[in-house]
Amino acid sequence: MNPAVKCVPVGALAALLTLSFAARTSAQPAPDYRGRLPADEIIYFLLPDRFENGDTSNDRGGLKGGPLVTGFDPTAKGFYHGGDLKGLISRLDYIQALGATAVWVAPIFKNKAVQGAPGHESAGYHGYWITDFTRVDPHFGTEADMHALADAVHARNMKLYIDIVVNHTADIINYRECPTRACPYRSRADYPYTRRGGLAGEEINRGFLGDAVPYQTDENFARLTRPDYAYTPFVPPGQEHVKVPDWLNDPIYYHNRGNSTFRGESSTMGDFFGLDDVMTENPRVLRGFIEIFGDWIDKYDIDGFRIDTAQHVNPEFWQRFVPAMRARAAARGIANFHIFGEVYTSEFDPAKVARHTRVDGLPAVLDFGFALSVRETVAGSIGTERLAELFADDALYEGGAAGAQQLPTFISNHDAGRFGYFVRTANPRATDDEVLRRVTLGYAMLMTLRGVPVIYYGDEQGFAGAGGDQDAREDMFASRTAAYNAERPIGTLGKTAQSNFGADHPLYKSISMLAKLRRANAALREGEQVVRAYAGTPGIFAVSRLDAQNNTEILIAFNTSTQAIDAQVEVEPHSRRFRSLRGSCAPAESAPGSYRVQIPALDYLICASAAAP
Repeated sequence: MNPAVKCVPVGALAALLTLSFAARTSAQPAPDYRGRLPADEIIYFLLPDRFENGDTSNDRGGLKGGPLVTGFDPTAKGFYHGGDLKGLISRLDYIQALGATAVWVAPIFKNKAVQGAPGHESAGYHGYWITDFTRVDPHFGTEADMHALADAVHARNMKLYIDIVVNHTADIINYRECPTRACPYRSRADYPYTRRGGLAGEEINRGFLGDAVPYQTDENFARLTRPDYAYTPFVPPGQEHVKVPDWLNDPIYYHNRGNSTFRGESSTMGDFFGLDDVMTENPRVLRGFIEIFGDWIDKYDIDGFRIDTAQHVNPEFWQRFVPAMRARAAARGIANFHIFGEVYTSEFDPAKVARHTRVDGLPAVLDFGFALSVRETVAGSIGTERLAELFADDALYEGGAAGAQQLPTFISNHDAGRFGYFVRTANPRATDDEVLRRVTLGYAMLMTLRGVPVIYYGDEQGFAGAGGDQDAREDMFASRTAAYNAERPIGTLGKTAQSNFGADHPLYKSISMLAKLRRANAALREGEQVVRAYAGTPGIFAVSRLDAQNNTEILIAFNTSTQAIDAQVEVEPHSRRFRSLRGSCAPAESAPGSYRVQIPALDYLICASAAAP
């Protein structure tokens, strides 16, 4: 037995580390997709531009000219490659066969095709530089294609989630004070709304009381008539009506304070890397976005929203927007509309992430703490006590540990990078087999621990990438990008220069198997989670997922070390006999409340108890 193992008594730590969320009577999720709870889903996240090209006629988005006009250059990482909605529709069977029950697509709204300083241009292939919030980007297809996608997803009893943005638009507004450089952030104290260009400037916006909560009224914002309190914003000639709806073209609806430092007040009021930061404190803006995204629900029966840059929007906006969207969805018969926000962090800080469920009223947030914990323990080399710490902090979320059941969990991300990249970076001398085993182990945690698993497209084909952002956004169809084609995928001799939609990759098989187990066992989707054992060094991490209806448990034991583990783990006292769902499971308890696990290096067991007599 590993001397670093800490076996956690059921009574002592269970209250802190459990998820009191009783499993439903049926082992299978609700037969109709609309009846499924958010925790029942397995989400597949993709960027349409990088997934499949179903219509080459829209590769340039209806624009004429070279890459700096059309944004299309399949040889460059930062430009459109040709993927579209028709291509996605053609590959839905592949996604469903993997085991996904919901498809989350990066923003599909019309984007500014190209932006950036000369020599540093890139394209809006990712979807986050929106100009028209009301229609599909022509690079991706048409309104008819979007209807066809929604219909095709729903016909497969799957859900469709779309990525939305309210924090910013594309970079259209310029500042006269900074014609050739980024403008530094200018605070409300140094550049108040009621003076032009600083404290010594002329009086403007007389009677405007600011943007604090008590003053977020139409009456107060009617007094904000000039946007030149910090900088002098203007819209370049010829772009006065490029944004849709048209009210978004008026600089009065933006903060216009320069680039965010991502600290203090600039976090919600600064331009996100130069993108136009919307003044979401203004009631007109709130009503506008409720109308925009409510219309998307009405038109396409969308099942959920992932909210980009949610932490950079004032909490009061979300406190009003979320109930409005849920009501709009409910009116369409969508009872379990899933809303989850992005609170990006590169540090292990569950409190920072959880705060936005408590204060902002977001129903869920992407679980960056989970991603970092698995990265540190499975890709890295710290003890599994970090995972126990993560789940202990579930109490911080709105609704406590039960609320944490709705958190989308992930280990790979389009911004931070792929899990395989982190494994290789932390273990430069690891063999190909060890890398595959670590990635497989990471996905086993993702698919069996509490939360809603998010599979990042391409991981199931061994994509590892070379870092974050553009280096983690490879093409699933045959790529023409030299940097992607030079990569060495995990678990295969294939390359991104060929189409990668086979079902024979070992990671595809592993994820598919785990998805089937999750769908077949309510405890793995909704069951109370109890941390059973963890270690101060790489080694064991064990949890039970409890099925309260059937009085059974599923014990999941992971080994993050390169040595086999033989240990006793506490289980429920009525769990006497066990069967294997994966791995070599002992047929019976060692003694009431104690169960022996023998776990190979970098492997895991899933053992299900029989119902108590």
